[in-house]
Amino acid sequence: MKINKKTEKGKNKEKSGGLYEEIEVPNGIIAELDNDFLITRKENNIIKRKLNPLINIKIEGNKIVISSKRTRKTEKKLIGTFIAHIKNMIKGLTEGFKYKLQISNVHFPMNVTYDKTKNELVIKNFLGEAKERRIKLVPEVDVKIDKDIIEIKSFDIEKAGLTSTIIEKETRVRNKDRRIYQDGIFLIEKPSRSYL
Repeated sequence: MKINKKTEKGKNKEKSGGLYEEIEVPNGIIAELDNDFLITRKENNIIKRKLNPLINIKIEGNKIVISSKRTRKTEKKLIGTFIAHIKNMIKGLTEGFKYKLQISNVHFPMNVTYDKTKNELVIKNFLGEAKERRIKLVPEVDVKIDKDIIEIKSFDIEKAGLTSTIIEKETRVRNKDRRIYQDGIFLIEKPSRSYL
């Protein structure tokens, strides 16, 4: 994956009085436009991103061309954001994304399992609760539990990130002193960043 005609970091190049960028699509990945969506696919994996009417996107051969006649800060930010989205779409289909969460048992030993048929994370004995917690996860995400580590993988960074957020949110301790009750499931690693 490469962006042609490199420019200074954080700046979009201007062409014929407007903004213009090209992103090369690697072999094996198909990029297409469908109404208000940019779609990238590889085999059975498909990622869609909604387009913004302030910027123009075209497919020319093996390149995605992003442009805008206006050069305001708004358009520059939108183009920068969409370039990041496209890079993540391509990276997801070629390498995938991985998040890691840690199960923290301080007061009560939790039992965490993954119900693949229902795509739910099942948590027993959270803070000593008699009733198990079942957390519905986002589709098209792979979940693996190894001792106290939960690994989330997906070709779509938004789905992997949303899944991690849901798990953290649903195991957040409420109405108790967080300095004492440190039980829960916490994000410790996400793409290109680790919290350990």
